[in-house]
Amino acid sequence: MQNKVIEERIEIRLAGEGGQGMILAGIILAEAAAIYDGKNAIQTQSYGPEARGGASKSEVIIGTGELDHPEVINADALVALSQEACDKYASGLKKDGVLIVDTEKVGRVPVNNAVRIPISRIALEKTGKSITANVVALGVVVALTKVVSREAIQKAVLARAPRGTEEINRTALEAGFAEAERFLH
Repeated sequence: MQNKVIEERIEIRLAGEGGQGMILAGIILAEAAAIYDGKNAIQTQSYGPEARGGASKSEVIIGTGELDHPEVINADALVALSQEACDKYASGLKKDGVLIVDTEKVGRVPVNNAVRIPISRIALEKTGKSITANVVALGVVVALTKVVSREAIQKAVLARAPRGTEEINRTALEAGFAEAERFLH
């Protein structure tokens, strides 16, 4: 009798407004999976016609087997950094999926069990730069879902960080990890 290998497919949607860095966050997450954890990954993105301020989303599918469909069907996790993103994409979350919202930007949440974290405030407080909210969000989603290893996401973030911003990005990622740990306990 052969042992059947169970292949895993995890779908993550990162959504917010243009300019919040969610597309970059999706690229970093896919690189963490494919380059540093040796998994298969597909990353797609879309954004509204207005580059800054319009809706944007990045979808990342990570698996151990062949990924035959490049789009998120039912997200295992959704990170919403804007009310519009939450309104638009929460219905595409699996029944037992994880909804992570930035309480600074999202007031109406359609489910009771959402993970409510002040992501943009944490970014500003810990790094002095609100633009690092996407990296804080990556720390939160990785700590909660374990979709990639901490080492992989750290390496991927630092590989993409502009020269001179490595420490700020490391701090943002660690802040996301710490906030998720607080939520878990």
